[in-house]
Amino acid sequence: MCYLTRMSPPWPKGKKLVHLDLKGAPPRVEYLHRLIELFSQLGVDGLLVEYEDMFPYEGALHLLQATAQPSYSRAEVLSIQEAAKARGMEVIPLVQTYGHMEFVLKHRPLWHLREVPHCVGTLNPHKEEGVQLVMEMLRQVVELHPDLSTIHIGADEVYTLGEGEDSKLWLASTGCTVEQLFLSHVTKVVKAIKETWPDMNIIMWDDMMRGMSQDTLKASGLVGLVQPMLWDYTPDLDVDKTVSLLEKYCSAGMSDLWAASSFKGSTFVHTCVTCTQRHVDNHLQWLKVAASLSAAINMKGMAITGWQRYDHLSVLCELLPVALPSLASCLQTLIHGEFSTEAHRKVTEMLGVSSVEVEAMERASAGESLFPGRRLAELIVEINSLLNSEDLRFFESNMFVRGWFSPYHRQRKMVNPLNSMHIHNQASMYLDTLQKKVEAMRKEMVNLYPDSTAEEWIEEHVTPVMVPLQRITEAIQACVKEMVP
Repeated sequence: MCYLTRMSPPWPKGKKLVHLDLKGAPPRVEYLHRLIELFSQLGVDGLLVEYEDMFPYEGALHLLQATAQPSYSRAEVLSIQEAAKARGMEVIPLVQTYGHMEFVLKHRPLWHLREVPHCVGTLNPHKEEGVQLVMEMLRQVVELHPDLSTIHIGADEVYTLGEGEDSKLWLASTGCTVEQLFLSHVTKVVKAIKETWPDMNIIMWDDMMRGMSQDTLKASGLVGLVQPMLWDYTPDLDVDKTVSLLEKYCSAGMSDLWAASSFKGSTFVHTCVTCTQRHVDNHLQWLKVAASLSAAINMKGMAITGWQRYDHLSVLCELLPVALPSLASCLQTLIHGEFSTEAHRKVTEMLGVSSVEVEAMERASAGESLFPGRRLAELIVEINSLLNSEDLRFFESNMFVRGWFSPYHRQRKMVNPLNSMHIHNQASMYLDTLQKKVEAMRKEMVNLYPDSTAEEWIEEHVTPVMVPLQRITEAIQACVKEMVP
């Protein structure tokens, strides 16, 4: 890990929220309580909770509940809030209301509310039934959060907007733009929220507004009603461009603004182990942004996002335990204005680790104080290293397999038994090692996550490596039978 010598000012006064993305690998509630305690110790002010299908929707919305594992119960949702409140942390629910509604629009009874049939995530903005659906989702979430003062309505990445038949007719008949189409639905939802809950603060993602002019934003009807949250998760975030965007929103009358960084889930869609340095670099760039803003901007805070999937239908990103050193490092970076030697020391002491890079952590000894989920993090790192080793990943390309057990040999069952059994023994050894590690990991994982999470993780990461090894051992046994009396 490298340390910066040039220091930026610490993150300006404002909340530091940790984003909990529950659309995949939802932690068991007991583990969530332990995480909330750790977040409090790390200096977190609140939680941005994206429930998706883990929320206990009722009545006509019951079909939105998860099926791979039970959704959280009403009592569990309340207990999460109570655990946060006891530590002075606010809970802000995130409910998607336009784009990324895959968990809603995937259900057959709601297919007709899609903007276009092949895009599962985007709501048709012209159907009143769609607005009623969104408002009922919001009503149920708000009612189960009795102390709620702020809600996040999503509205990012509204793909294929304007491509539906209803939208084409609307655009042609009104002479309006897709930007105005986007704003019309958001404004309708926001005004309905304000009519129902007049004192509710409303946050929304900013990306669909980035290309809009100040005049378009001023005329949108959103000024004074929403607080845009500008997200950028890259380690080389463009500081000047980001400052310019924030200043544009402010000049349009949207002076209450949020930032969104990332501590995990933004490297690659299938990333398994978090790289702390990448996410610290993202926060260092955000500190430069904050230092460059005009006094007119009221920076409400930062959401440190931890995506668990890129969307509801994609594979799992890194699980929380392997990303906790990254989260702690990012928070210390914000507090110190740099990732200094002191910041590094704070992280290693708080988490009881030798390195802030999870891949470089020394394995904890018996009786050592552990951060929540450390054992699982260690096992995931070990398995990931094994799975990505050349010996396993390219086993069928090694000299013995290519030379003495090629597809040609297998098809004709004409093999050298001695060399074939060498291959068999080698593959069996790898399988045995992998199976033992995976079983240990599974036992640890189901203590923290639903069984379905362990099954999905193993099928996504382990099975593609194990199955070819299993096939080759079975094929060798069949071929050797033909060659040995």
